[in-house]
Amino acid sequence: MSGEKTRRPGFSTRAIHHAYDPYSPPGSLTPPVYMSSTYTFPTVEDGAARFAGEQPGYVYSRVGNPTTVLLERRIADLEGGEAGLVTASGQGATTSLLWTLLKPGDEVIADKTLYGCTFGFLNHGLAKFGVRITHLDMTDPRNLAAAIGPTTRIVFFESPANPNMRLVDIAAIAEIAHRHGARVVVDNTYCTPFLQRPLELGADFVVHSATKYLGGHGDLLAGAIVGPRDVLDQVRFYGIKDMTGAVLSSQDAYLVLRGLKTLSLRMARHCDNAQGIAELLAEHPKVEVVHYPGLDSFPQRELARRQMLRPGGMVACELKGGIDAGRRFMNALRLVTRAVSLGDAESLAQHPASMTHSFYTPEERRAHLISEGLVRVSAGLEDTDDLLDDLRQALEAA
Repeated sequence: MSGEKTRRPGFSTRAIHHAYDPYSPPGSLTPPVYMSSTYTFPTVEDGAARFAGEQPGYVYSRVGNPTTVLLERRIADLEGGEAGLVTASGQGATTSLLWTLLKPGDEVIADKTLYGCTFGFLNHGLAKFGVRITHLDMTDPRNLAAAIGPTTRIVFFESPANPNMRLVDIAAIAEIAHRHGARVVVDNTYCTPFLQRPLELGADFVVHSATKYLGGHGDLLAGAIVGPRDVLDQVRFYGIKDMTGAVLSSQDAYLVLRGLKTLSLRMARHCDNAQGIAELLAEHPKVEVVHYPGLDSFPQRELARRQMLRPGGMVACELKGGIDAGRRFMNALRLVTRAVSLGDAESLAQHPASMTHSFYTPEERRAHLISEGLVRVSAGLEDTDDLLDDLRQALEAA
């Protein structure tokens, strides 16, 4: 009917179909993988126009490839952003973005708890080049309001935080940051756009380790940034092209595109298994506390309900007995695999004090709210009962 609004396709439909026409020549149902490093110009004038940005087209795969561009469009659509940019790893996404946005004398305010390599980049990388790094507890937005100043350029956090599951009120933090002219960057790796869309809550940029849930099968490294097109153009032609070289291969872009097709189905199963794991751990006498947004005992349960579709596939718990209990528990696991990373079909467990955050001193771990007995579990896609049986016997060994 004339004037009738067209309903926007749902998340799963867009994850499978957005930005690709299977009827375009040669009619391939699956998007092709373009493996060319360079591209031809019909004339010198065409080449000059492409380099000047006056003509659409590809020049060199360090700044664009048809397969990676399709992935960028699809991820941006799922996150509700204007544009996307994919990188060779999640760390490549974070570093390429921040190298572009920051200069000596600027300040980054980051949450107390961060992925270990992000913490390392901020404090052992950017800090060496005159960027001030301030960590504070962003679970209380008043802390940001008290600390933010005229040189604050970036407010950076994860929600939920890796590895202890603390949440940050994205909308409240964004309102404070924007009032002071700062940009908000949210690492949305844990949730994916299926469970949480920070841009819709006021964030300026989202970064992902697409290695995790977006790829979903533990067979690739990739990262992604979503945000305003004009800034991501700068990141593409400066942050990646000149600074980091963190270019995603077309083969890995294809694998992430494949992973996106089942993202909503997988996330539902991850959440179901995580809920079962969290409930088991919460009732066990050898567990001090469980950190999972799906438990009524979780202190930020209401915030989780407001900004997350479901509580996610990650569970953290603190065992009685500290670091030794954590190691005994880890070594007793049989089905759940001892490995870093997350978001795979296989359930994975890691002990941050021994693994991802082992380069922190014990004092740094305490300061950043990572206890010695903390164990992180990435709930996979196995049958729930089998996972619970394995966790029960490992807890007995702890």
